[in-house]
Amino acid sequence: MAPTLLSSPLQGFTDFRFRNAFNHYFGGIDTFYAPYIRLNGKLKIKQSYQNDLLPENNTTLEVIPQVITNDPDEFLYVAKYVQSLGYNELNWNLGCPYPMVTKSGMGSGLICNPNRINEVLHRAHNETDILVSMKMRMGYENAEEILDAFPILDQYPLKNIAIHARIGKQLYKGPVDLDAFEKCISSTKHKLYYNGDITSVSAFKAIEKRFPNIDHFMIGRGLIADPFLPSMIKNNTTEYPKNRWSIFSEFHDTIYQQYDEYLSGPTPIKMKMLGFWEYFSQSTSNPQKTYKAIKKADNPIKYRKAVDQIMNTELKL
Repeated sequence: MAPTLLSSPLQGFTDFRFRNAFNHYFGGIDTFYAPYIRLNGKLKIKQSYQNDLLPENNTTLEVIPQVITNDPDEFLYVAKYVQSLGYNELNWNLGCPYPMVTKSGMGSGLICNPNRINEVLHRAHNETDILVSMKMRMGYENAEEILDAFPILDQYPLKNIAIHARIGKQLYKGPVDLDAFEKCISSTKHKLYYNGDITSVSAFKAIEKRFPNIDHFMIGRGLIADPFLPSMIKNNTTEYPKNRWSIFSEFHDTIYQQYDEYLSGPTPIKMKMLGFWEYFSQSTSNPQKTYKAIKKADNPIKYRKAVDQIMNTELKL
């Protein structure tokens, strides 16, 4: 049976424009998680978050909204907001590793505080009927933190817990800790999803073999670096389509045009696409040269020329 593949949310990358284009050109993802909503103490949903979750912007795919908070009132506010749009599930982010988040006691910085986790979940399950799922790391300082949180989590009817097999302090550096993830499987009654370093078909197969009882897998950075990866995993192949770079070129042009219309001026679109090319370049024949060419392109005309040259180079190989 084909595994269930999920797109892990990446702030600044996997918004509705990217999701829709990805789904159209590549497929392979069963469910997309929207980048998190953060309220910053004000019970108000920013316009960009609203646009990302509007049903009319997500007509062709399954999307699950996500919130990052350590405040029960904020959680309830977002839960009721997404329910008003027709969503019946809210994913709670206890995974974000970045210091600006964790120092505020959110994301992976909250895992070490089971009492606060309990407070949020208690009110979420008593004051709303939304289905709650979790996205976590194994801790911030160490992988034991999640084990201390499981007794609290096991008190609630969570849909699932997706675990990125690193601690927050690592950010994305160093290897995933598969032994610590294995310990999680026997430490909770909840269904676990695996997340972390699925960057190739062979890497996926190694994870699948190591954890035969896991059937849901989240792909984050690997999905942007190689957009064909999910469909190749689904089809159990390492062969790319013969028109690989033509498909990628159309996908690129679609998101470029949409972000160019949305962002004002040449600098924001340059920075947006530079962020994508940090990942896209990893699938080219010469990642360093590719990224350097994009970085040097300091206006839209030079950017288009650089992209055309990259595509021509890859098509000739």
